[in-house]
Formats: sequence, structure tokens, C-alpha cells
Amino acid sequence: MSEKNNTRQSFQDKWEKNTELAFDQTADEGSDIFNWIVTRNGLVDGAGLSAFLNGKKRILDAGCGNGRVTAMLRRYSDPQKTEVVGIDLVAAQIAKANLAGAVNVAFHDKDLLGDLSDIGTFDFIYCQEVLHHTSDPRGAFGNLVGILSDDGEIAIYVYKQKAPVREFVDDFVRDRIAALSYEDAYKACEQITELGKVLSDLKVTVNVPGVDVLGIEAGEYDLQRFIYHFFMKCFWNNEFSKNDNVVINYDWYHPQLCSRHTMEEVLEWFSANQLSVVHAHEDHYGITVRGVRAPR
Repeated sequence: MSEKNNTRQSFQDKWEKNTELAFDQTADEGSDIFNWIVTRNGLVDGAGLSAFLNGKKRILDAGCGNGRVTAMLRRYSDPQKTEVVGIDLVAAQIAKANLAGAVNVAFHDKDLLGDLSDIGTFDFIYCQEVLHHTSDPRGAFGNLVGILSDDGEIAIYVYKQKAPVREFVDDFVRDRIAALSYEDAYKACEQITELGKVLSDLKVTVNVPGVDVLGIEAGEYDLQRFIYHFFMKCFWNNEFSKNDNVVINYDWYHPQLCSRHTMEEVLEWFSANQLSVVHAHEDHYGITVRGVRAPR
């Protein structure tokens, strides 16, 4: 199976078998995932998100999955004045079902590398945790910029290049489970998840020196996060069920299209598309950049 077909099948299985994954947590202002999304975008809290979305007439959730972020964007924008649109290659209909009854929301089956001209232009495009799963992240980004209105803003999040041992282990596991069915890949990721839980339950904090050759930054870390940041992804969060934790690890390891990037690379995408960067943030996991399009 090609990398593109593998990735498409990975996400089709993920969403069809887990239609409500992280749905409630994403729109819950008290959850870790809500605060991670908002703060990485430089918006602080729910009030900041509402203020940011105020006045925007059309919002696009590009690569909406099951609609969890679409629901958040709907909740924190004006349903009477703002249309929220979600597009996805495999899960648009799942998102549509999850947001049944929501006001002024629409969904379309779309490929980010395909023709997007028939859905109009947007004041704000949110495309996060998606571009790195396409065969041409830079091209998909440019395709989205093509439907950004004058003075419109686009916010993206892509995976960053991580510490060398983490990169090696991630690719090793990814290669080992690529050809597995959803059920068998799930079992492999279940073991990884159980490791994450054991480490998390220890509640051990470690102070580590910097090790430049391994990309390890000096500091104080929870043990599970230390392993997670620098050696392997073994996700665990008590806000989620065991199944959801396993699926989050599956989401990382099974799709074969999974590019990682640098801040310099992403900033070049914005520059090449004549976008002014208004916010840039990098953490252990990824790169978030927001940029504005000048009037043409």
C-alpha cells in the first residue's frame, strides 16, 4: 500500500471507529487539550478566542476530522454572523453528524491538495495537526492561502523535528506497524499506551543536564514527559479513556505520511505566500504559526 493510501486508511479507520474521540474535551475550557490549542495560538483563554473570532464572517476548519475543533470554533464565534465550514478527506460526514443541529455550519468532502475554489473564501483558516499528513505540506498550505480573503488570517500547526533518538524510535515503530490492520496496530499501540500510563502514575520528577548531541534540554521534567519529549511517544492523559489514549498513539504511529518540520521552513512558507506572521510558537511537539494576508 502506498504511503498516501496507508494514511488515508489510517484516518478513515480512526474516525469511523472513534467518532467522538476528544470531542467533548476539545471544546471544554477546563481541559488540557483546549488550553493547549488556545495557548499555542497565542490566545490565552476562551475569552481571548472569542475576541479573536469576533467579526469574522467565514471560518474554515481545514482537515476537520470528527469536527471537534469545528465545534470549538462554533461555540466561541457568533452563530448568527459567522459561518463555520469544515472540510476533510475521510471524515466530513462524521463531523456533520456530530454537529447535527448546529447553526450556520457546513461540511464538505475535500482533499487539501485538490480544488477548493467552490467553497469560497474565508476570513480565518484553521489548519492544525493536518498538513504534515499530506504528501505535499507546502503545496497544501499554498492551496489554502488561495482561498484566504484579503486581510484574512491562517493558523497552522505542524509536527516539528524532534530529538534524534525520538525520531529514530518513532520511525522504527511506524515502519513496524505500517502494514498492520487497525486491530493489530491498536494492540501494538495499547502496549505503548500502558507504558505511558505506568510512567505517568509514578509521578516522578527528574532534573536532567543538557545533552546537546541527543537534543536533550536541561531542566526539570515529569518522568513520563521526559521519555515522551526525547525518546518515544508514549502518550497518556487521565482526561481521556484508555481507548482514547491508545487511539492518540495510533494516530501518531500508523499513518505513514507524517512529515516533521523546522520553524525556519514554516516561516518560509508564509513569506513565499506574502503573509505577515503575527504569531509563532514552538514547543516539544510542534510549530504553530499565524499569518495575515495583505490586500491584493
